[in-house]
Amino acid sequence: MAVNVPHHSEPRRRRRRTPEVAEQEIIAAAEALLRERPFRELTVDEVMRRTELSRPSFYVYFRDRHHLVLRVVEHIGGELFTMADRWFKGEGDGPALAREATEGIVSVFAEHGPVLRALADAAADDPDVDEAYGQLVNSFVDVTAEHIEHEVAAGRILPLHPRETATALVWMNERYLTLSLGREPTTERAVVASTLHTIWSRVLYGKG
Repeated sequence: MAVNVPHHSEPRRRRRRTPEVAEQEIIAAAEALLRERPFRELTVDEVMRRTELSRPSFYVYFRDRHHLVLRVVEHIGGELFTMADRWFKGEGDGPALAREATEGIVSVFAEHGPVLRALADAAADDPDVDEAYGQLVNSFVDVTAEHIEHEVAAGRILPLHPRETATALVWMNERYLTLSLGREPTTERAVVASTLHTIWSRVLYGKG
């Protein structure tokens, strides 16, 4: 007579990942959480529950939640700069390149708008988030001012104050994009892109 021996399954092993993949999984979990809740409710426990990684592994990649938020900002900022480089590094018609860059930036905000809005809101109360978010926006001010100066020198833009113009335009972008694409109901993407392109092209190139 056969005897049924209870089968004890081995504990489920966590899937192995490269450090880069594991880090990106945590960043993606933080972004997902920020789409739903304010930054003050972002905790290490809550983030790691949204991954398949152990809680201690968080500290392999990040010092604390502020370090994590800095990486979230860097991740989205990298996407924004990739789009902006169409104008910063492009060759050819300035207004046309500016339109391409604007459409690309709007597409990134359309994807990450709620996350960026959560970070912008948190910056008002949290000095660490304020510094990280401010550095992102001001890095755009820096490269925009440099490009405006280059365009003025090349005679493609009438003389104006590069730094102050860049500051006004970039921070206007940040507020408008956050308000229009940061929460429901969002403004139609094409309308947002057209509005921004009209402002930038008229200010810089006298066209619209």
